[in-house]
Amino acid sequence: MLTAVTNIPYPSWLNPADNTWQMVAATLVGLMSLPGLSVLYGGLVRKKWIVNTMLMTFTGFSLTLVVWMLWGYNMAFGPQAHFGPTGSFWSGFIGHFTPLSTAGAEQGQAVSGANTLIPFHYSTAALAYFQFVFAAITPLLFLGALVGRLKFRAWLIIVPAWITLVYTVNAALLWGGGFFAQKGAVDYSGGYVIHLSAGVAAFVGAAILGPRRWQDRENAFPSNLMMVAIGAGILWLGWNGFNGGDPFYAGVDAASAVLNTNVATAVGVLTWLLLDMAFSRQKKPTFLGALNGMLCGLVAITPSAGWVNGTGAMLVGLIAASIVWVAWNYLSRVRPFSKVDDAMGVVYTHGIAGLVGGLLVGILADPGMVQYGVTGRHYKGPGSFSVGGWFYTHSFHQLWEQFLAALWIILYTGVMTTIIFYVVKKLLRGLRETDEVLSVGDIAIHEEEAFPEPTFGEPLLTPSHLHPDNV
Repeated sequence: MLTAVTNIPYPSWLNPADNTWQMVAATLVGLMSLPGLSVLYGGLVRKKWIVNTMLMTFTGFSLTLVVWMLWGYNMAFGPQAHFGPTGSFWSGFIGHFTPLSTAGAEQGQAVSGANTLIPFHYSTAALAYFQFVFAAITPLLFLGALVGRLKFRAWLIIVPAWITLVYTVNAALLWGGGFFAQKGAVDYSGGYVIHLSAGVAAFVGAAILGPRRWQDRENAFPSNLMMVAIGAGILWLGWNGFNGGDPFYAGVDAASAVLNTNVATAVGVLTWLLLDMAFSRQKKPTFLGALNGMLCGLVAITPSAGWVNGTGAMLVGLIAASIVWVAWNYLSRVRPFSKVDDAMGVVYTHGIAGLVGGLLVGILADPGMVQYGVTGRHYKGPGSFSVGGWFYTHSFHQLWEQFLAALWIILYTGVMTTIIFYVVKKLLRGLRETDEVLSVGDIAIHEEEAFPEPTFGEPLLTPSHLHPDNV
C-alpha cells in the first residue's frame, strides 16, 4: 500500500502572508522610484532635461542594487563589526563588508538587529530586497536638487560612494540594531535615514555644484504637469508599501500605518493649499503647492506612521506642512538658503519635513499603538513594542533621543557628502557640464530627446533645442 507524501513548499519558519506582503510592499516602494520619481522629475524639469533626469533615476536605482548585493546590505543589516567595546558607539556603527551572494544567504531565515523582539518569518532575500528599495530611493530624492547641471559621469560615482559611506552607516545606527537604536531612538520608516539625509545631501551637493544657468532658473517651467500628477500619485499610493511594510509583518500595525500615512498626507495637501490661498502673493491654489503639501505629509508621517493614532497623524500633516510652507516662502530668502540652488526644494519637503516628523515622534507617539501584537485583549503583553511621546508620558526622554539621532544624521551626512562631492570633483575635473552642453541639454549628453521633432539633419541642435523658450 502506497503512503501519501505531503510536500511542504516552504520552511516551517516562513509565514506566507508576511512573506507575500513584504514582497508586495517592496514592489510598491520600487514603483515610487521607477517610474514614480522618473516621471515626476521628468515632468518638473525643462523639456531639454527630461532624458537626462530619467536616465539618472534608472542608473541610480541600478547602481544601488549592485552595491547592496555586494556589500551594502550586510553593512547596514548584517552582523555588527564591533569596532569598539560592546555598547559603545563604534560597536554599533556598521556591519561587515561582505556580499549577499550564496544560496544559504538568500534563502535562509532573515536575521538582523532590527528584529530583536520577534523573529522574521521570511527569508533574507525578502528583507534584503525590501531594504534595497529604501536605499535606492534616497539618492534619487537628492537628485532633485542637482538636475540641470550635474555631469552624468559624476552621478555614476556619487551614488555608490554615498550609499556605501553614508546610507549604510545611518541605516545600521538606527535600523540595524546600532548605537542610536540601542539608546531608544526610532525611525519607523525612514524620516531620518532616508528623508532627512536626502535633504542634507541635496543642500550640500547643490551648494558645491553651484546654481543652474540663469536662463534655466528664469525659465524653470515644468515640462508636463500631467506627468507630474502621475508621478505624484504613484508616490502617494506607493507610500502604502513604504510605511505599511515596515512593521515587517502583515499585522494590525501595518494597516494602521497605511491609514495614518494617507490621513497625514491629505491634511498636508489641504494645509498647503489653504496657506497659499490665504497668505501667498497670488492668493491662489496651485497644483505644485498641493504637491508640496502632499510630500510634507508623506515625509513627516514616515518616522511615526505606526506609532501615532489618527489624531496624531492629522497633527503631523498639519504641523509639518505649516512649518515647511513658512520655510519655503521665507527661509528661502535668507542665507545660506538663498544662495543654494536646490532645483526642486528637496531640503524643504524632505529635509525639514523629515526632521519635523522625527521630532514629533517624541511628542505625539501613542503607547497604545502597539507595533507587534501578542496575545491579549489590546495586543499587549510580553514582547509587545510601542513608543511613548511627551503628550502621553509627560517625559521628554523620547524627544531627546530623537533629537540626538537627528543631529547625527545632519552632521555626518553633511560632512561625508561634502567629502564625496569634492573627491568626485577632483577626479573628473569638475562636477558640472560645460555651458555649451548645458545650453543644449539631452541631445548634447545622450543624443536623445523626450519629444523629438522631425528633422533631416544631424540630431545636434535640432529645431526644438534652438527654440527661444528652450535655450
